[in-house]
Amino acid sequence: MNSKFMNKFVEIASKIGNQVHLRSLRDAFATIIPMFILAGLAVLINNVLFPFIFSGETLTVAQDFGNSINNGTLNIAGLLLCPTIAYFLSSNKGFANPISAAVVAMATYITIMPLAVDVPFNESTIETTGALTYENLGTEAMFVGIIIGLVATEVLLALNKTKVLRINLGEQVPPAVSKSFSTMLPAIITVSLFAALSLLLQITLNMDLITLIVTLIQQPLRAVGTSLLGYLFLYSFGNLLFTFGIHQSVINGPFTEPFLTQNINENMIAYSQGTEPPNILTISFQTSFAQMGGTGATICLLIAILIFSRMKSYREMAKLSLAPGLFEINEPVIFGLPIVFNIPMIIPFVIIPIIQTLIAYVVTALGWISKTVVFIPWVTPPVISGYLATAGDWRAPILQIILIALGVIIYLPFLKISERVLKRQAEMNS
Repeated sequence: MNSKFMNKFVEIASKIGNQVHLRSLRDAFATIIPMFILAGLAVLINNVLFPFIFSGETLTVAQDFGNSINNGTLNIAGLLLCPTIAYFLSSNKGFANPISAAVVAMATYITIMPLAVDVPFNESTIETTGALTYENLGTEAMFVGIIIGLVATEVLLALNKTKVLRINLGEQVPPAVSKSFSTMLPAIITVSLFAALSLLLQITLNMDLITLIVTLIQQPLRAVGTSLLGYLFLYSFGNLLFTFGIHQSVINGPFTEPFLTQNINENMIAYSQGTEPPNILTISFQTSFAQMGGTGATICLLIAILIFSRMKSYREMAKLSLAPGLFEINEPVIFGLPIVFNIPMIIPFVIIPIIQTLIAYVVTALGWISKTVVFIPWVTPPVISGYLATAGDWRAPILQIILIALGVIIYLPFLKISERVLKRQAEMNS
């Protein structure tokens, strides 16, 4: 019975993880993450390196370097995500012209922008038309880009299945032209539908579609996904899935990563402007404190094995897994020890990141270490990651070392139990 339940659970979770919308979302984030990393480097250069080299008016001018990069990355995050998601979703669904879907999604995103916006002017704001604001294009509206990228693409693909809407120019015209005309009517209808919806909202509620999505969808989801309790539940559930062989990105990809990325983007913008970063929980906080060595903080397990274990197979596995583990790649230990379906190891694998997150959160909230303000690559090794993510706060690496030591202590008794279980199984099979 337990075996049947486990197999069914794995089957369902695997199907969820391979769901086309979630897969497209993960592909899109993986594509634009280099832009966020570039923004993090720009923040470091602007606020850590340049102050050592320049001062006064020269420093202000030099910092235009990082500010320009921020404008091309963080401040248009929603605009970057929208067509990228559309491209991968249409491609994953076998659409013959995915670049067309990307163009339609981006056009739709701009179409739903409010026609009149408030812009700063002489320490106040004035209403103007014919302008796009970073507020509606950037991190604050990033989830809008996700929604429009998904929904506009689905509408386009549905309309494209209607043969009467396809225009066939024959085989004599160039393929690019033929594809463009084939999707012309579905594209026109898709953008027009969203324009009509925006008009209807403006007439009935005096509200634009972006504000509606942010208010009714983005803010509630973000409030849950980036609250301490909500984050711990979702992140821990993702880790639990990993112990059944299902990658934790099934949960973290759609439910935590977009909002944690939004949080670090807001922190980077605030830090670059010299104001207090608003968020503790960010994607860089997770990399630095909750998943050192990879999901489950397995760098702690590897250290415990290399110091305390006398079992040859475990020590050989740890030696092979240490190098990739330093760069947050821990599949070798998860499937090689294994942790997957290994009851004694599942417990610390799920519990240790919870403990490390709680400690790091409290220490950050008390002001004993700085908040994370730089988007760092997830492959950044422990200790280095804390220093970079906090823009050079030396206390962060010390906290990481303490958390790693604590993780080693917690893993140790479960490691000994796992060794005894392995020996007992060997005796039973001999």
